[in-house]
Amino acid sequence: MEHKNLYETVVFEEIRERIHQVKADTIPLWGKMNAAQMLAHTAEVQEVTNGKPLNNTPFLVKLFSGFIKKMVINDTPYPHNTKTHPQYVQKGEKNFEKEKERLLMAISEFYNTPEQIAKEKKHPIFGAMSLEEKGWGMYKHLDHHLRQFGV
Repeated sequence: MEHKNLYETVVFEEIRERIHQVKADTIPLWGKMNAAQMLAHTAEVQEVTNGKPLNNTPFLVKLFSGFIKKMVINDTPYPHNTKTHPQYVQKGEKNFEKEKERLLMAISEFYNTPEQIAKEKKHPIFGAMSLEEKGWGMYKHLDHHLRQFGV
């Protein structure tokens, strides 16, 4: 199966357009997050992939990191309501416009990172990843949550 890759211009632009289609009052098709929380969640995941520290990783996540990585980069869509890392959980009120801008900035940073630097960046849980794995993994996660909100 050929994977979409967030490093590719057409895919990057598709994701940006889909993000712009989400509105503050868009109702999710599943899950507990509202639109602003979803944007904050996806921004946090993207920022960690970009190099932001990931704190308080549970022991079981570290233990099963290889299994989790395979789930992230395989062809199977994420199940609805999958448990996430504590740092990625979003509760309370979020500013929709602020979180939208934060996500757009985070994906732009990812897309615009020079190839050599992107190759050298290690994920705090998954370690070394190819550009294809990173590009597909980030697309798959964003796609999952954008579909959650019907876009």
